[in-house]
Amino acid sequence: MSDKLDITPSNEKVDTGVEKASAIASELAKVLADTYRLVFKTHAYHWNVEGPLFYSIHNLTEAQYEDMFTAADELAERIRALGKLAPARLADVTKASVIKDADDLPSAIAMCEELARDHERVAKRFHDVIKVAEDNNDPVTADLATARSAFHEQAAWMLRAIAKS
Repeated sequence: MSDKLDITPSNEKVDTGVEKASAIASELAKVLADTYRLVFKTHAYHWNVEGPLFYSIHNLTEAQYEDMFTAADELAERIRALGKLAPARLADVTKASVIKDADDLPSAIAMCEELARDHERVAKRFHDVIKVAEDNNDPVTADLATARSAFHEQAAWMLRAIAKS
């Protein structure tokens, strides 16, 4: 086998003017973990919701998990663009995330309330990414984190609005 085909991924130095790329990548890995955990939790609630709000919650959660799945790829690719490796173990994702599983499936309203709180947690974590990125001359990551935080803030608002039914 050719050595060219036997390459193990590794971190690399990237010189784009970004300072402390490792710290930024570390913060991005946390929100990537949150995003993946929230994709799964949202998808599980999407599959299992029942009751009069089924259609509304089913459709809203589908739009949300699809958006977050795409975002996970963007976050991982930003980590790679900074010259760092993206998380590659599910155990690391679970450990790094502030999103936790429910012990039992909640009611439809409780699903919305719980997901809203989770989106708020993730929005706050993105605010941390923005700060680290801005402090280290990384407007690209700051812009990405700003857009993602806006998504999570809007998702939380929509879920809270449904939960008021």
